[in-house]
Amino acid sequence: MATRVFPEKLADEAMAEVNAGLRYVARQPIMDRRARVHAYELLFRAGPDAAFRGDGDMATRTMLDNTVMFGLEKLTGGLPAFVNCTCESLTDDLVQVLPPGMTVLEILETIEPTAEIVAACRKMKRSGFRLALDDFVWSPKFQPLVELADYIKVDFAQSGAAERKALLHQLRGGRVALLAEKVETQEEYKQACDEGFTLFQGYYFCRPVLMENRKVPANRFTQLEILQLMRSETLDLRKVTDLVKQDASLTYRLLRLVNSPLCSIRQEVNSIHSALMAVGEDTFRRIATLAITSELNGNQPLELLRMAFVRGRFSEEAAAQFNLDATEQYLMGLVSLLPAMLRMPMEELTPAMPLRNEIRQALEGTDNPERALLTWVERQERADWDGCDQVAEAHGFNQDALMKCYADALVWSEQALRFAS
Repeated sequence: MATRVFPEKLADEAMAEVNAGLRYVARQPIMDRRARVHAYELLFRAGPDAAFRGDGDMATRTMLDNTVMFGLEKLTGGLPAFVNCTCESLTDDLVQVLPPGMTVLEILETIEPTAEIVAACRKMKRSGFRLALDDFVWSPKFQPLVELADYIKVDFAQSGAAERKALLHQLRGGRVALLAEKVETQEEYKQACDEGFTLFQGYYFCRPVLMENRKVPANRFTQLEILQLMRSETLDLRKVTDLVKQDASLTYRLLRLVNSPLCSIRQEVNSIHSALMAVGEDTFRRIATLAITSELNGNQPLELLRMAFVRGRFSEEAAAQFNLDATEQYLMGLVSLLPAMLRMPMEELTPAMPLRNEIRQALEGTDNPERALLTWVERQERADWDGCDQVAEAHGFNQDALMKCYADALVWSEQALRFAS
């Protein structure tokens, strides 16, 4: 019989381990039909020397520890969190350290629906938790859990259309939300919508849809020209001001950002010129890039902009610790998602971008030192822990330092979004 670990003890253990070094955390968005983030799935790992070896109970304990340590609301920006659960975490009440109103407990596909598990799930529902059945494949034995479930997740990559149709037919009439996992392309997203799924998890919204003879609109070139000017060692204030004034939306976004707590300005700012004089060139470059990237995102899912902010801030913070150009890395992280925002391949965008050749090549996929941090954060987003380890080892990065930069970037990006939209 497993040793019971009560929530209070688990919380104490989590706080006691803070000084032992930060743990890995990745979050993956769950989108609705309107391309809004409905929730995040949180994925954890104990650290660079604790690769997952199949111990599901240890992985879940680590997840719970990290949630206590980081704070669930900070990790999800106040949105619901999907967290994986094992038999132990359910029957021993370990998940009670999580806030019920913000948490969706994912019942893994490997869990057998025994009477003890069903009773534990009923108890969690009474406590206010929501339940999701992960990688669900229909079997009559799961009926008691289906009746309790709020979400059913279906692996789109591992199931065929006929199989999904039969499953949805079996679930008809229920009030459960259907979530398609591993949706990687726009075509798969459209197919999932047609089949009746209402929530989606995957990277379909990050992949550009290539269109023949598509050109960057003129106002986009103006914005890229502003970025080009800001790349110069000395900023030509007159030219930048004239270009920004040509775009009312960009002017509004820029001034709103300058006046936000992100910049900590203690005097009123009411023009591009006064903004530059108040914040100084370095800060001006950063917030102007934020505003421009927000504008370039257009009508694309807000999560794209959030991811761009996280990448940019992470790269900027990490660059300072690893002898890279922080300003350059910040810009590179932000614009790395322009292909998804503008629905164009990176190769068509880089010629007009304010970057030196090494950065331009890195954005196009060249594995050079300038791309190391971007590669790390891309793999972090996918919870590709082995890939993160490979990057860190190859470049001599400290994993705990990188993880702290990433966790800080998650919080910073939420603040930035409040003033960029």
